[in-house]
Amino acid sequence: MEEEKDKFYDDLQKVCDRVPKHDIVMILGDLNAKIGKEKTCERVTGKYTLHGISNQNGEMVRNFAIENSMTVMSTQFQHRTIHKGTWILPDLTTVNQIDHILINTNKKKTVQDVRTLRGPNCDSDHFLVKTIIKQRLIIMPRRNTENRKRWNLENIRNPVKLKQYRRTIFEKLPQKMEQKEVNHEWENIESTLIESAEEIIKTRERHTRNKWWDEECKKAISKKNIARKKCAQKRTRANQEQYTQTRKKANKTCKEKKKQWLNNRINK
Repeated sequence: MEEEKDKFYDDLQKVCDRVPKHDIVMILGDLNAKIGKEKTCERVTGKYTLHGISNQNGEMVRNFAIENSMTVMSTQFQHRTIHKGTWILPDLTTVNQIDHILINTNKKKTVQDVRTLRGPNCDSDHFLVKTIIKQRLIIMPRRNTENRKRWNLENIRNPVKLKQYRRTIFEKLPQKMEQKEVNHEWENIESTLIESAEEIIKTRERHTRNKWWDEECKKAISKKNIARKKCAQKRTRANQEQYTQTRKKANKTCKEKKKQWLNNRINK
């Protein structure tokens, strides 16, 4: 176990060393680290942590942050206790703060806030951690993609369709090549190409993802979310059992629907 931890931080160090100095380095995830309120490291870890004493993993995270001039941002902001814990133990009562976010110390003002969200259903014993980041980005002009046509590439690869497309262009183009201005000539060529493509190549149909998703799946997931919310508001064994059952039922329903859809597609 100790060798695996050392290897993890060695690999992480190698990745950080490859990042250009002017870039922002942000490390976030489940580090299984309890960070305490030791005064000697308050500059790096902050003073709003959930735990009083760091465990071994917390010390490793703290040392890594110090060696790389980073700050642990998940313990820098003052919140209620329920908005600090990120993982609940199987006993359903004990909560630990083991998911953390690190960032370059000279860029720590980029992070505006870090807190736990207990409401969203992550289908996990970990709570969702929300981070607000404020960073000035270069504004790029947005391209209008709403009216962009998606042509049927299968028809383009078809020699018969391609030959028909070319013939249609040659038939329509001479009728429009009466303009003497270059801009008008280009507009005529463009409209001819598009009209011919719409007539011969056609556009692709937009395929929706998760075709197996139906009203039954939607209702099952809705019941699971309601049970999850009820369990988060009042964590009792009855509520936990109800959430566990609705979760299993929802997962089973979605798996069966997906399997059925795949089998139908294979048989076709």
